[in-house]
Amino acid sequence: MLRRTSQSRIRLTSGRFAIVASRYNTRYVDAMLRSAKSELARAGATTQVVRVPGAYEIPVVTQRLARTSQPPLAGIICLGVILRGQTVHAAHIGDAVSRALMEIQLAHEVPVIHEVLLLENEEQARVRCLGKTHNRGMEAAQTALAMAALMKTL
Repeated sequence: MLRRTSQSRIRLTSGRFAIVASRYNTRYVDAMLRSAKSELARAGATTQVVRVPGAYEIPVVTQRLARTSQPPLAGIICLGVILRGQTVHAAHIGDAVSRALMEIQLAHEVPVIHEVLLLENEEQARVRCLGKTHNRGMEAAQTALAMAALMKTL
């Protein structure tokens, strides 16, 4: 069940985030990207956006950002949309991306927010990416802000 998304109340005094966003399924990813950037800006964060061809390319760029960004990033948001087709290819991509992103955040202790969505159809994409009530881009930014605040306390 989808929860209604509302704007975050988190306000940073500083914070650098990266967003790695797929160009594939652009309509949906761009909508999530706009929402994520807006939410981060509202919180006072600075944002670097890196575009990649597809979901499968997101982990290698995320790895580079986690490893080389100076000063270290407060978090990395990964945005993509994978639509299931007639074969299991989409599931393989989704599993590989999920596993890689989890490993990156553990290895580098940088929060990696996983919003590379594996969806059944375009209707699900519209609801999760284009709507204002259930926008996964906004939710990703809120999670990144919350994790950045939490990591500062540890």
